[in-house]
Amino acid sequence: MKASRVEGFARQLAPSTTDSVRAATVNQVVRRLAMLPQSVGDVEAARTAAAQLKSHVLDNLGPLLEQLEANCERNGIQVHWAEDAREAREIILRLAGDRRRVVKAKSMATEEIHLNPYLEERGFEVTETDLGEYVVQIDGDRPSHIVAPIIHKSLKQVAESFSREGLGPYSEVAEELTMQARAKLRSKFREAEVGISGVNFAIAETGRLVLVENEGNNRFSTTAPEVHIALMGLEKVLPRETDLALFLRLLAASATGQQVTTYTHFIAGPRRGDETDGPREVHLVILDNGRSRILEGPYRDILRCIRCGACLNVCPVYRQASGHAYGHVYSGPLGAVLAPALEGVAALGDLAKASTLCGACEEVCPVKIPIPAMLLDIRRQAAESESDSAPWAAYALGATRPALWRAGLTMLPLASKVAVHPMKSGWAEFRELPARTGRDFRRWQRGRS
Repeated sequence: MKASRVEGFARQLAPSTTDSVRAATVNQVVRRLAMLPQSVGDVEAARTAAAQLKSHVLDNLGPLLEQLEANCERNGIQVHWAEDAREAREIILRLAGDRRRVVKAKSMATEEIHLNPYLEERGFEVTETDLGEYVVQIDGDRPSHIVAPIIHKSLKQVAESFSREGLGPYSEVAEELTMQARAKLRSKFREAEVGISGVNFAIAETGRLVLVENEGNNRFSTTAPEVHIALMGLEKVLPRETDLALFLRLLAASATGQQVTTYTHFIAGPRRGDETDGPREVHLVILDNGRSRILEGPYRDILRCIRCGACLNVCPVYRQASGHAYGHVYSGPLGAVLAPALEGVAALGDLAKASTLCGACEEVCPVKIPIPAMLLDIRRQAAESESDSAPWAAYALGATRPALWRAGLTMLPLASKVAVHPMKSGWAEFRELPARTGRDFRRWQRGRS
């Protein structure tokens, strides 16, 4: 049986990386458990309400998006529709025009469409302004978590990166490193001509975009430049302003163990005539990129996701392998469903193997996404198309023919003595067959008849 890419990656991962990921995720799980009841009261009732509302959104996505577009444009926000990643990149390129200095707030959607290399290849200077994303950028690395991009790095590694880039004297004091990054990024904010962000929630009723963060870089990225471009997956819409309070509390508690994030931004359009700051243009790019297809298929519930990362933090496989093992922007249990749903089961279906099916991901999900059930379905689809399915075909042949099955049982004691055979290869690398105990059932049964 062929090992999954996640399993293969985990085998060669440095123990220090595994230790960093495990320590950080365990800490987040503990903080979530402590904060969630304080923040929302009846946790199960809050999760149920959030799940029902997100299902309502998916059931009525077309009308809600039309309402959002109308109200955004009424507010002065220009709305653009991108069918796929290529079209989204081209829209952003056109909107940026000859403004070459770009600052970016943290956005998984921009990671999904590979925006940074696209703009850099065309002569743009793009600076990530989230501290974790900035470290990833200067290291030529990739985020390994949807909330904490450098969960796989130690403080020492960050210190070495900052020293190498000349941000300041070497220091392993987190506060000093933060001040070094702040000094570097402030100049980028002052020079920026375009700011690019994601969107956490978009309110159809009012046409307002909602961004949450803890660092303040979103505020600078969306107000200092003359042009603000927001990229949003089309599932991020909420019907009403009154829906927002529940989701803000669930997101903060599930993602970072806070009652509320440090900053919550409500963007209702460009600078008004009597205002002295803010962008002169605000653009919203609504990204499909396979979401409409997912909406009509068996994995539509994955579009309820609010990107809190709770399922990653609790997953034993993610803790052992880290986000990079998944080879996709979206990792962990979320990525094991969303990546195949976006890219195709044939391409990424093996990610569904990266799960113990313990159910912890569904238990912590603030919108009750049935991830284990979807993983099982993806596994089924992947198994039907796998090229290494011959051993299981042989098993099915024997299991459906009594004579062959009895012969196999007779030979079974010899199987464990064979060093390599099709059913043992790969599977037994990290597993050990239990020793046989007791009597032979068939002989016992014959003796009683």
